[in-house]
Amino acid sequence: MVLNVVLAFSIVLAILTIGEIVSTKTKAFIPSVFVSAVLFLIGFWTVLPADIVTQSSFSMPVVYLSMYLLLTHMGTLMSVRELLGQWRTVVIALAGIVGICAMTLTIGQVFFGWQTVVAATPPLTGGVVASILLSTAAKDLGLPTLAVLATAMYIMQGFFGYPVTAILLKKEAARLAGEIRSGAVSFKPHERLAKESEETKSKFKIFPAVPEAYLTPYVILVKLGFVAWLAVLASPILHLNQFVVCLLFGVIGREIGFLEEKALVKANAFGFLMTVLMAYIFAGLSQATPVMLKEIAGPLFGIIVLGVAGMGIFSMILGKLLGYTKEMAFSVAMTALYGFPADYVLTIEAIKSSTETEEEREYAMDQMIPKMLVGGFTTVTIASVIIAGIFVKLL
Repeated sequence: MVLNVVLAFSIVLAILTIGEIVSTKTKAFIPSVFVSAVLFLIGFWTVLPADIVTQSSFSMPVVYLSMYLLLTHMGTLMSVRELLGQWRTVVIALAGIVGICAMTLTIGQVFFGWQTVVAATPPLTGGVVASILLSTAAKDLGLPTLAVLATAMYIMQGFFGYPVTAILLKKEAARLAGEIRSGAVSFKPHERLAKESEETKSKFKIFPAVPEAYLTPYVILVKLGFVAWLAVLASPILHLNQFVVCLLFGVIGREIGFLEEKALVKANAFGFLMTVLMAYIFAGLSQATPVMLKEIAGPLFGIIVLGVAGMGIFSMILGKLLGYTKEMAFSVAMTALYGFPADYVLTIEAIKSSTETEEEREYAMDQMIPKMLVGGFTTVTIASVIIAGIFVKLL
């Protein structure tokens, strides 16, 4: 079925809007990404064409452009000092991945068999690359059911990750807000930013600030695009995923004064690019047919439950040793089930619903967003690809 581009666009946005409304009404107890995912799934099973996201104009070129710009923008939310200070987050995220593998390769193997857990575990630890690697390997070995399982694991894991993470993040945001209300913490965002700006200027800043009169959306976007382009060029040289390099270059660009902090927000482009990316994420649900899910339901949900249990145990134990609350540690590990941009969206929703003042919101964002972003890159973008490369040989 071919729809008018405006109609397709409106349908996609209507589904995303319903998700936002439900999230707001329930104070993020039911996350918008979960609601939207359910609605897209029902739609694909009934009346929506499988390519409605593409028909709505959100094709691959604009999706990749959105990813490059958004991730470079995310880098402008963190300073070098903040990024280096997240080593505990990296360790906890990796502990969660170890927990997944420990449970699926031991208990999971007993219930579902070696090949099944080997095919399903890498997609559970992260993103689409792991899913593609394992599904392709399974097809090459003449194992079509396992190929479908690897794809379905990537698509369905978010249904577990979204609501559980929302609950954890709301508790963490409420705890942080309580610290401000009780006077245990004094957080002045404007003073912090002024101090940080001065420190950055004296140590790293080499580009003068653009005069306010010339700081238009075009100027901000062209600088952001240039840095993202450099990141793509540098990716093969550095032997790192290009999206990871975009994040790192965004951090560097802000530190040297070339990029503005919260660049896309200042360019009034953040909302639309996030819309493009979220629509693309949900487009993957068109592959999850009822027949597919019925055939692989047992191992699919069994392995997810085992993996999440192992992830929780390992991450919370290590998190406690490193000074993280169990909610924050588990949330960081749970980024493996959805990655960016859901990690950012879930965190923002939880903070908005659990804080009352601007000071509380800024403090919660300062404490939670860097951890969730770094956790997502550690699990989905880095660890899952490495694990997939190893598990392909074990299939």
